[in-house]
Formats: sequence, structure tokens, C-alpha cells
Amino acid sequence: MQIASDRHEYPAHWEADVVLRDGGTARIRPITVDDADRLVSFYEQVSDESKYYRFFAPYPRLSAKDVHRFTHHDFVDRVGLAATVGGEFIATVRYDRIGADGTPASAPADEAEVAFLVQDAHQGRGVASALLEHIAAVARERGIRRFAAEVLPANTKMIKVFTDAGYTQKRSFEDGVVRLEFDLEPTDRSLAVQRAREQRAEGRSVRRLLAPGSVAVVGAGRAPGGVGRSVLDNIRDAGYAGRLYAVNGAFPEDLKELDGVPAHRSVRDIDGPVDLAVVAVPAEHVPQVVTECGEHGVQGLVVISAGYAESGPEGRERQRELVRHARAYGMRIIGPNAFGVINTAEQVRLNASLAPQMPRPGRIGLFAQSGAIGIALLSRLHRRGGGVTGVTGVSTFVSSGNRADVSGNDVIQYWYDDPETDVVLMYLESIGNPRKFTRLARRTAAAKPLVVVQGAGSAPQGHAVRATRLPHATVSALLRQAGVIRVDTITELVDAGLLLARQPLPAGPRVAILGNSESLGLLTYDACLAEGLRPQRPLDLTTEASAADFHTALLHALEEDSCDAVVVTAIPAIGETSPGDAELAEALRSAAQTVPGKPVLVVHVELGGLAQALSAAASTAPQTGSSTPSGARPRPSQMLPPTTPATPAASAPAESRLIPAYPAAERAVRALAEAVNYAQWRREAAEPGRVPEYEDIDEKGAAEQIDGLLARGQGLTLGTEETHQLLGRYGIDVRRAVPAFTPDDAVRAADGIGYPVALKATAPHLRHRADLGGVRLDLADEEQLRRAYAELTELFGEPEELRPVVQAMAPRGVDTIVRAVIDPAAGAVVSFGLAGPASQLLGDMAHRLVPVTDREAASLVRSIRTAPLLFGWRGSTPVDTPALEELLLRVSRLVDDHPEVVAVTLEPVVVAPHGLSVLGASVRLAPPPARDDLGPRTLPVY
Repeated sequence: MQIASDRHEYPAHWEADVVLRDGGTARIRPITVDDADRLVSFYEQVSDESKYYRFFAPYPRLSAKDVHRFTHHDFVDRVGLAATVGGEFIATVRYDRIGADGTPASAPADEAEVAFLVQDAHQGRGVASALLEHIAAVARERGIRRFAAEVLPANTKMIKVFTDAGYTQKRSFEDGVVRLEFDLEPTDRSLAVQRAREQRAEGRSVRRLLAPGSVAVVGAGRAPGGVGRSVLDNIRDAGYAGRLYAVNGAFPEDLKELDGVPAHRSVRDIDGPVDLAVVAVPAEHVPQVVTECGEHGVQGLVVISAGYAESGPEGRERQRELVRHARAYGMRIIGPNAFGVINTAEQVRLNASLAPQMPRPGRIGLFAQSGAIGIALLSRLHRRGGGVTGVTGVSTFVSSGNRADVSGNDVIQYWYDDPETDVVLMYLESIGNPRKFTRLARRTAAAKPLVVVQGAGSAPQGHAVRATRLPHATVSALLRQAGVIRVDTITELVDAGLLLARQPLPAGPRVAILGNSESLGLLTYDACLAEGLRPQRPLDLTTEASAADFHTALLHALEEDSCDAVVVTAIPAIGETSPGDAELAEALRSAAQTVPGKPVLVVHVELGGLAQALSAAASTAPQTGSSTPSGARPRPSQMLPPTTPATPAASAPAESRLIPAYPAAERAVRALAEAVNYAQWRREAAEPGRVPEYEDIDEKGAAEQIDGLLARGQGLTLGTEETHQLLGRYGIDVRRAVPAFTPDDAVRAADGIGYPVALKATAPHLRHRADLGGVRLDLADEEQLRRAYAELTELFGEPEELRPVVQAMAPRGVDTIVRAVIDPAAGAVVSFGLAGPASQLLGDMAHRLVPVTDREAASLVRSIRTAPLLFGWRGSTPVDTPALEELLLRVSRLVDDHPEVVAVTLEPVVVAPHGLSVLGASVRLAPPPARDDLGPRTLPVY
């Protein structure tokens, strides 16, 4: 436990684990009085040149006064942070608050001097950049808005740390010293820099686990069988290209080899580096193994061992300690309770998993939290017959088990620019950080398809992450908005993956259907209609069709401008002209290669041979032409420019594309529909739109009003007048509803508003329920109003129960709902739907993350199933959807500008042919949840 250095309590929430540029980890924490010896030891290992750069003069050692100064902080005006590995300092940073004259000061002074010192052995790892992010966050928390730093001109590395950070800054030169001043408020550029560094660091941390130069299997037994020995045998039998070691403390001292693999009693006994340790020992022995690995410099761990969070409270604490222990040594963990990892790249060939057979090499990256699901996915992708048939291949596979450290987010970071992976398939039991996942998914999906099965599970046990309060369906909708191809089953996952890995993306929804079975063609036609595609009438080639007939028909369909994709249906046929499987497959491949820009799928019935023939290849890896030897895997540099992320298989050379075969029309068409929707998203993502500026928005006035209202308490639902005033500051006018506790009150209100009016009961059980009779519309005069008032009180009770109000009549239109909420995990979300049963009973609501762009607002309005009611369905008058889109954009701006607005509901919003009317509104304020995506880079806390 850390001891406070001065008058303030130790700020434990400043502690954080970070991933450095090379993929290793470090611990960042405040420096305290306990750190005197660590500080002295650290300083002794810093070169004289680095000391000179820090103090502008030779400074060989720290005095006792220096040590006291650098370890005693008040955590407000004087703060020091250290980056540690193995408990020892590798870098420090410190700020001291100063006044306008540059002397030490206290609040309200908002400037501080900052200085760094990084151990020479750790320079170039991005330690200073990570420390700058964290010390800046600390300073902002303590009311400091600007840093100043004085740097010698020769200290170019440190100058680069400041200038590359992306903050708004000024630079001056005086008395031989460069003075840098920069604001600490995050900017678009600083966030972009931070996220680019995050991607590189996290991607490299996974690469260290998936492409190690040496592997030690800890817990490999002498006798065949057992988890550790099975993993060792699987690595060896796969032809692992690196150095492999067997480790077991029970080995006899004279045992030097185990089936040809060097054997050792401890990782410490291995001569040379070990990049990855696969741990398969009982949970109670894992801490000792972690210590030995950390002291030997192992870079990462795959923990197969069970007995952690899945086993109960004691196991959860054991898991937390495992993560803390490993990160203290700079190691990342896959697991515990993991199935393992696989990398089929020729230069790696790693099968550090419990899968007895290495999958075929290919272009699909595969992630599963569950080992059982991972086995099922590998099996489906591997087998040739049954289900989705034919050969496909895997680039890398990760089964994360309890997901204590490395998660799906980390692996996405790796796959984003992995040249060996064209398509990503993920089975996620839960999404621990939806905000980050959607951000990473959006960027990845712009480069390559990302297909996800999302389970309904909770966050893995032992994780200290915010749980989302959004419904499962809402999270799914947000994933689709981010470009994720969201499917419901692992069968659909593989179906979509096969198509996306093998075929180009369709340019639109128009589908040609041809084949030798009229009934199968009609089934395919109906399936296309059900999926929202635009099929052409099927072309029946009859059962007498030859391979040449198929070739000619497919070639003609592909050449037609009215076709975006082709589905070929085939059934077994008997006759002299009936083609064999290999002949038909070659005919289809030949035609598809002649016109390579459109996807081709085959629906087959009991044609295992055809499916195999269509997929006849040892690998799905693209071939790049005559420059690559036959059968050889092309190098990444042959496939894409070195500065761009990997190109999807959809744009790979035509000769590499294999035609996927499906045993049912519905499955083929569903996969094609997902590809069509994804291609449309890609086109739209290229032009994401903009967030409009509205001159009539009073952002400052709204902020002052919100601050004043929150001064009353931590959270509150605004009253009617306050709601109208706040919304009005953002150009959202709510029609006034006047309470009427007596008939006379109602008449006076109507006289003030002007006839015709509406009389409504606003009691909770009657609100927005016109179907129950609690609303009377188009009351033209006092007589009708008094009669309606009497009817309401007779039907539903006394006015005190009904809470009647009088409101001016709005133009006729379509009743809709607009909502916005701030979810602690996913962020701010705007939702839209039609009022009444469509949204309440059928859940027909669409959702978008804030801030919403103009293109997203238009898409949001059109995303609900009942959207035709807005656009003139069955001859009705279309309503003013541009006004509706503007309302959505204004609500989005409100919650984006003021995160204290945690909930907004506008119901009903009557959208007329010209304009709209907001008839009811509620707003809730509360202190906003912390935005971890705006803070410094950190790994999840345990």
C-alpha cells in the first residue's frame, strides 16, 4: 500500500497499466515517500547525457534534498508519476504549479512546469508519450490548463514528445533553451495521435503473442496426454518455425530432451530469450511460473490453466492477482482458461492450442471467447463436406478464455493492419467496452469485413468494467452502424465469412439467378425478396444443362449491367450431357474469372463433390501472378502498399477467388444480403457527412442553466418550464400545455391559447395512450371543451388523478418519438421510432451514436420498419422528414455539448407535411459518467 507524500490522500485512481510502443506493458503510478531507494537506483542507471538534458548541467547523483523533493508531493500543486516494470522505475515525470512570474504557486494558478527523465535502456518505447498523457490528465483534474517545459535544443527526442502530442502549443527560444507552452485541453489532433499510438501499441502487443520467435510450454508432462504435453505436441507437429522448449519442475535433472524438444526444469534455465510461455500447470503454481517468466524477460503468456474467475470468488481474486503479477513484468496474457492461439503463416506455423490439427492457411482471422465455440468454428471452417462445404483457411486464431487481459479489442487492433488477414470473424459472449469496440470496429470495417456473433452474456467475471444499460437489440444496432456485419449464429458467421473471404463485394442488391432446377431457383428468388434484395426472374437451364451451358449463362449474367451478383443453383442430374462435379466447377470458375467484379455463389443439393471442386485449393491465400512461384504464399509486400492497412479479399486478384457453395438457398442469400449491406455501408462511410452548425443554438446559456440546476442536487428531472427553456436554447420548441384542474381552468386556458384545442389526461397510466380515450382533439368551442372535460372525469376519475392539460392543436401528421440517453459504457445514443404500438410492442426503434451527422440523421429516419408511413405509404401525404432530421441533429448537439443531459424524451413529435410539433418533452440532468475514451491510454482495471 502506498503512503501519501504530503497533506493529501494517495490518489489510487491515478494508477494505470499501459501498453508501450513495442507491445510491452508498464505500470504508471504516483511517486511517494516510499520510493526514495527506487528513485536513487533509477537515477544511477541513467546516462550522464540524459542527466545533463534533465538538469542542464552535469548532475552525477541526487542529493538527499533532491530525493526528498522528488518523493514528497502534495498531489495538487506538486505531482510526480513513475513508470515501473518489475516494480522498478524506468521513467519519471513531474509537474510544479507556477504563477504568472514563474514561481511556485497554488490554485487558482492554472499553469505548471513539467519535466521528464527516461532510463536510456527504455528510450524509444513510447514511455514519455504515455507519461505525458497521464500527467496531463492529472493536471486537468487539479485545475491546471497549461504546461510549460524548458528543453535544451540538442534534446530532440524530448522536443519531439511534446510536439507530436497534438496539443495546441507555442514555442520560443531564449538563453539557449527551447521553451514550449501548450494547452492541456484535448484536441481532435491530440485524440487522433493518442488513438493511433493505441492501435500500434496494442496491435504489437498481440503480434508478440501470435508471432513469437521462441516458445516455452510450462507444464509439459513426460508421458503423452495431459494439457501441457498436448500443447507441446501440437506446436511441434505443426512445424513451428521458432525455438521450442519443454518446461516442467518435475523433470529429472538429467533430462535434456523430450521427444526431440529441449527440456528444462525452469524457464530460468533456458539459454537465450523466450518470447512466449504457454502455461499449463495447476492454478496454485501459476504465480511461481509468472515470476520465473518475468525475471527471464518473457514477453507474453498464454494461460491454459483453469481455476480462475469461472470457479467463483476465490478464483476471481486469483485471476486479478495473475493480471497484476504479469503486468508488473511487462507481460500480456491470453486467458486464463484459454483454448490457445494459432498462426498459420509459413514463417511462424504456431499451433499453441488444444486443437489437434493445424487449420489450413488462409485469409480469415478468428476470435472466440469460448473454447467450445472456437472448436466448432475451426471444425466448420476446416471440413470439406456437410454444412458450408469446401476448403477455407485461417490466418490467425485466438480463443481468449476468461479474457482477463487481451480482449477482442486488442485482437482487432492487430488484425486492422495485418496483411495476412482479409476477413475477421468474432464470437463475442459480451462486449466489455462498447464505446471502444464500436470505435475500433468502425475503423476496421472500413478496411476489411468484420463479422460478429454477439452473445447475450455479461462481462467476464473479474472485470471492473462499466456495464451497459442498453438493451441487447440496441447494442446490436449500434454495431451495425459501426459497419459490423452482425449475425445471430455461428453458421451464419461462417456463411458470411466464406463469401467475404472469396468474392468481391456486390455493387448493389440486384441478383441474377440461374441453374438446372426451376424449384430451387424459385426458392432462391423468394429468399432474396425476404432479405430485401432485388432478384431477377430465375433462368432455368433445365436438368439437361451441360457445363458449357452453365458457363455461357453465368458469363452472360455477369456481363449484364442490370446484375450485381449471381446465385447459381445446381442439383444432381443424370444423363449423357450432365456435367461432372469437376467439370461444372471449372466452368463456373472460368466464367467468374472472365468477369471478376461481381460475386458468385452456388446453392447445391447433395453435391459434396461440386463443393470440393469449387474450393479445390490448398489455401485461400491470393496468388499474385507470375512473380510468385506456383503454390507459394505471396509476401505482404507483394500484396499491398506498405503504408496501407491490409486490403480485403474482395479486391484481391480474380484468379484467387474461389466460389463458395451452400447447401440451402436461404443461407446463401442471407450471406449475400449481409455482403450487400456491408458494401453499402462502405460506400456511405467514405462520405460520413457532417455535424451541422446552427446559429440559433445558445450553448453558453444552456451550460449556465444546467450548472445552476445541478447545484440543487446530483440528479433531477426538470420541470415543465425548465425543460421548455433548455430545449428552446437549442431551437427545439415544445407546444405549451396548460394544466386545467377545473372546467373553468380549461376554458381560461383555451381562451388564452385559441381554439381549436386538445384536452389530454397526463396521468402516468394515461399519458400517450390515445387508444384508452384519454385525449380529446379538435375541440372548437367552450361547449365542446366542457363536454369533453366532463366525459374524461366521468370515465377516469377526479381531475387530481387525471392531471388534465389544454394544448393548442397541432397540424395532422405522423406521431413519432425522439429519445437520447447517455449510457455509461456505450456513450450517448439517439433513438427514433413511431409512437404507439410500433415502438412499444414491436420495438421498432432505430439508434445512432452521438454526435449524429446529417447523413446519419437521414439514415436514422429511414431505418425503422415502419418508415414507409413517413414517405406516402398507400397514397398518404409524405411528411416533412427534413424537419424531423433537423430535430434529431439538434437533440444530438444538445447531449453532445452537455453530457450532464443524461436523458431526453420528446413524445409525441407530430410530423406534418410541413413542419413538426413537439407536444411533450422531459429532460433529466445528472453529473456525467466519466469518459474513459477521452482520458489517457490505459488497460482495464482489475
